[in-house]
Amino acid sequence: MSQPASAGAGSVDFLITKGSSASLIADNLKEKGLIKSSLAFRIYTQITGISKKIQAGEYPLSAGDSLFKIADLLTKGPRELWVTIPEGLRREQIAVKFATGLSKKDEASFVEVFLTVSSGKEGYLFPDTYLFPKDATPEGIVNKMLTTFEKKTNLDTSLKSTKDIIILASIVERETLSDEERPIVAGILDKRVKARWPLQADATLQYAAATVRCAGNLLDCKWWEPVLKADLEIKSAYNTYKYPGLPPGPICNPGLSSIKAALAPTASDYWYYLHDAGGAIHYAKTIEEHNLNIQKYLNRE
Repeated sequence: MSQPASAGAGSVDFLITKGSSASLIADNLKEKGLIKSSLAFRIYTQITGISKKIQAGEYPLSAGDSLFKIADLLTKGPRELWVTIPEGLRREQIAVKFATGLSKKDEASFVEVFLTVSSGKEGYLFPDTYLFPKDATPEGIVNKMLTTFEKKTNLDTSLKSTKDIIILASIVERETLSDEERPIVAGILDKRVKARWPLQADATLQYAAATVRCAGNLLDCKWWEPVLKADLEIKSAYNTYKYPGLPPGPICNPGLSSIKAALAPTASDYWYYLHDAGGAIHYAKTIEEHNLNIQKYLNRE
């Protein structure tokens, strides 16, 4: 059962998705005609401990190789690697994610080029799990992310500009913790914009502060530190405590649920919201109610 499945067979691309068990990998290898017995593969990889060393990604394999050789190749690392980009990251964070995820030797240089190529694209680098070769270029990665954005969002911008939608969505992404609250918060922020009220969104202050604080330390920076009292005085168009309306650009790259919320905000009587220490959200219709919520849930005097 350890002999090659097919003599003289050529190479084929074999994909292992994230989270695949040794059993699933064995079944897929058998289905692709790369091994004769999935049971033999499972037993061999379990006994040798190889099952714990197999990485997700894409491998060039041949049915002309023995089961032992195929198992060994799967421990050498894939030709292509999965990189997951969560919702709500800045361009700088995404650049670092790819630099480390693709094991780039010169991370700083990769990040620098990525930021140059993605300049003006904050908000449009779609969060997803991507499969790229180790030698993927920043240009190729950015183009793939922008293409994915177009495919996944399919925006109807007949009522709002795409830019305003993504700016609002980016704030909603950083200001909320669940899909359920996003449309409501989007509605509050949208209402504030129309009323020419300051948004007073902490996430925009975090963006403004980190842009200055982390300028010389892109590879190892805490981008979303809690807002300090001094931050309220930051002279930046992203300081939505000082300046009404939307900031000039997105503050992160939002996911689909936040984009949908920005497209269709939920109308309500609320003008304020906050999260307590446990992450629960509390809305208020008046400043008096909001101040009571602050005292009750944030323990402020």
